[in-house]
Amino acid sequence: MITAKARAVDGPDKLFRSAEIKRRDLVSHDVLIEIKYAGICHSDIHTAHGEWGPVNYPLVPGHEIAGIVTEVGSEVTKYRVGDRVGVGCMVDSCGECENCRKGEEQYCLKGNVPTYAGVDKYGEPTQGGYSTHIVVTEDFVVKIPDNIELDVAAPLLCAGITTYSPLNRWGADPDKKVAVVGMGGLGHMAIKIAHAMGAEVTVLSQTLKKKDDGLQFGADHYYATSEPETFEKLAGHFDLIINTVSAAIDMDAYFALLNLDGTLVNVGAPGEPLSLNVMSLIGHRRSFAGSMIGGIRETQEMLDFCAKHNIVPKIEVISADQIDEAYKRVLASDVKYRFVIDISTM
Repeated sequence: MITAKARAVDGPDKLFRSAEIKRRDLVSHDVLIEIKYAGICHSDIHTAHGEWGPVNYPLVPGHEIAGIVTEVGSEVTKYRVGDRVGVGCMVDSCGECENCRKGEEQYCLKGNVPTYAGVDKYGEPTQGGYSTHIVVTEDFVVKIPDNIELDVAAPLLCAGITTYSPLNRWGADPDKKVAVVGMGGLGHMAIKIAHAMGAEVTVLSQTLKKKDDGLQFGADHYYATSEPETFEKLAGHFDLIINTVSAAIDMDAYFALLNLDGTLVNVGAPGEPLSLNVMSLIGHRRSFAGSMIGGIRETQEMLDFCAKHNIVPKIEVISADQIDEAYKRVLASDVKYRFVIDISTM
């Protein structure tokens, strides 16, 4: 077994502490990764706080992982020692169901194995990237392009693919008007990616305080949703809305911003149910959809797309001792726009 240093939390109201965790010995198709950076996702906070259901504590979160391959199993063909690699929100799936065969492992019919707060095929709990090392089967590892630094690469493994996938799936083309609701870790990536795809991009944020950043990221327009005239002016305007907010919003008000056959896609995951009036959809043949990350093939495609278009998140690098403070700041919307842990500070 391999011993890794980590930061773990022991309950929903507990602070992070130093810990040591065990990583399995490599089998034939495994890759050992020395983690250099790990992003902090809002999902980490929901899970650590027990807001998405029972958690098997102690928990080591982290599914935005960037590092270096330090050892490979005897039959590994995709990676070599020294490769720059990443691991996202899942580390395995059945590989046999219809969805897995399509390259949509995130929707594995038997349930994919999440990077943390899951159970692997060996019956052991999975622990995430707030640690110095991780062992992952090669099929769930992606290559980080040479022109993307590891610190900014880490958030692409969740925030990047979570926004790229629906923009790709619903076609953020040059003839499309796309709105992004919220401009946090997910939202600022959605703006950059949609802009690179050629869409006309509008930000819908509660206030105008981040307007300058939004326009710099590639938005064409920026509106405050706290102003009632915003919803009047933009009624029936958008082909596609990406909602990145992890809180309840007035869904019917946002549906009214869609044109005929427009779609609103939720990528933010509120801890409470959302309410909507079906008539908001029926009236103009609108659609309401959800999207959850992307498969491994699409994740690699996203990384290559970001490398081609020089797209990286705006980050603030922190030490391992600042995780609790970072969680508080995320909940207070006091981050521009993604915290990334320097794992060397473990």
